[in-house]
Amino acid sequence: MDLVIAANADLMGREAARIAAADLVAAIKNSGQARLLVATGASQFTVLEHLVQHDEIDWSVVDGFHLDEYEGISPDHPASFCKYLKERFVDRVGLRSFRFLRGDQDIEATVSEAAAAVSAAPIDVAMVGIGENAHLAFNDPPADFETNDPYLIVDLDEACRMQQVGEGWFDSLESVPKRAISMSVNQILKSKRIVCSVPDERKAKAVQGSFEGEVCPKTPASILQRHPQTTLLVDEPAASLLSAESQAQAQKVQA
Repeated sequence: MDLVIAANADLMGREAARIAAADLVAAIKNSGQARLLVATGASQFTVLEHLVQHDEIDWSVVDGFHLDEYEGISPDHPASFCKYLKERFVDRVGLRSFRFLRGDQDIEATVSEAAAAVSAAPIDVAMVGIGENAHLAFNDPPADFETNDPYLIVDLDEACRMQQVGEGWFDSLESVPKRAISMSVNQILKSKRIVCSVPDERKAKAVQGSFEGEVCPKTPASILQRHPQTTLLVDEPAASLLSAESQAQAQKVQA
């Protein structure tokens, strides 16, 4: 796993978008199309803002896929990831298609249909983040490292749900759904390239465990260490607990 430390969150997003754009352009050149997995949350604000500005990507041959979504949340809910993606990404580029996860519809049917769609061909670029509890997508600890099901219905732990309150998506812990649809860990790992963006000091411990710690289900994102084409991009606050050796070896992005 390669490490990039940016001076701030905006530079982190710019570099993540540059990497993703280059891989999408290469995929389109090689096969005439590309498949992109898109994450949500505060960690992706600057990433998506920069990605939509990459005019060299022929978005008309790109198919997009949704990483995770709450159960029971309608697309007009302020915390809806469908709403987030539509407004911040899908409506701003001319994608060939985008496979939304509708958490307010029959959840079993949604999982089955999404699994069939994402399994049809490899994902060229997966854009993901890491949660405060080191979750990958909504795979909270201890994550399932064994299942090969593309999508899962998962229980959200309290730390994950509190993060959603802390980021302002919900007013209280009680209002955060207790279940969600999530792409599985192994399905994420099937992506050809993974671009993982993690800003903010509140995620420094999760970054440290994921990059320097043992690969184990208690630190779900640590599994990214085993993927041959993963780049972890963090801002300086998120990198604050990494060892001096890790920081010295990282690529630095300055203004």
